Amino acid sequence: MQKSLQKVIYNVPIFKKIKRINKIDGGITNQNFMVTDHENKNYFVRICKDIPEHLIRRENEINSSTAAAKIGVSPKIIYTNNKLIIFEFIKGKTLNEKEVKENLIEIIKLLKKVHTNIPKKIEGLSQIFWVFHVIRHYKNFLDKNNSKYKKILNELIDISEKIEKYSSPFDIVYGHNDLLAANFIKKNRKIYLVDWEYAGYNTPLFDLGGLSSNNNFNKKEDIIMLENYFDKKISNSLLSKYYCLKTASLLRETMWSMVAELISTIDFNYKDYTIQNLENFRKAFQKLNI
Repeated sequence: MQKSLQKVIYNVPIFKKIKRINKIDGGITNQNFMVTDHENKNYFVRICKDIPEHLIRRENEINSSTAAAKIGVSPKIIYTNNKLIIFEFIKGKTLNEKEVKENLIEIIKLLKKVHTNIPKKIEGLSQIFWVFHVIRHYKNFLDKNNSKYKKILNELIDISEKIEKYSSPFDIVYGHNDLLAANFIKKNRKIYLVDWEYAGYNTPLFDLGGLSSNNNFNKKEDIIMLENYFDKKISNSLLSKYYCLKTASLLRETMWSMVAELISTIDFNYKDYTIQNLENFRKAFQKLNI
C-alpha cells in the first residue's frame, strides 16, 4: 500500500486506532479498502476524488448514497472528506454474473425501489446521467487528447445519434447507471446496491440495458427482466427501445474504457476491456436494424 494512501486513511479523525488495512480488489475506477479498528469493527473506505473526464462529482455520489441508505438499499456513509468516503461495512457476498441471473427477480424489485423512491429522499445536488450526452462528452475528450481511437469516433457518434433519435421519447426515473455484478452485495437474503458515482435521472431502460449487457443476459433473460420490471407483456415497440438503450450502454462502456486508457493509474487491462466492449457494441448495433 502506498504511504500516501496510508496517510490519508490514518488521518481520518474517526479512526482512533487502526488494527489493519486490507485492499479490496475489483474496482476499476477507485481504490477501496477494508479498515479494521482496535475494537475489530470494519469499515469500507473508498479513496476517491472528482473525475471530470468521467463526469463524476463526489458530492453527487454522497447525496445519492445517502438517499439510497435511507430507503434501505445501500450501506450508510459514516464519514467523508475531499479524499475519501467511509461506509459501514456490509459483510456479504459480492455477486458475479451467474448470481445476478439467479437473483434477477429480487434485483428487479430492488431497481424499482431505487427508481421510484430515491427522488423522495435525495437532498441537495442531483444530476442527470444522459447516456447520449456522456458519449458526446467522451468523444470530445478523446478527440482533444489524440486517442488512438480517434479515427472511429465520428462513426460512433453518428450511431449514437441514430439510436437516440430512434429510441425517443423517454420515461425518466432516478437511475444507478452502473449495474455491474460487483456492485451487488448479498447478505443473507438481502441484496444491497453500492457505488453511486454515476447516479442520476435517466430512462429506466438504460439501467435495465446496462444490467443485461454487463451480465451477459440472453434474449429469454431480457424478456423475464422486462416483464417483471413493467409487470406486463412487453410490446415490440418497447422491446425495440430497450435494445437501443442496451446498445447505448455498451457504447458508453466502450468509450468509458477508451478514456480510462488515457487517465487511469489503476492496474487493470483497459485495452482488452475496450476491445471486448467495442466488439459487443458492434454486434448489438447490427441487430437493431435501424
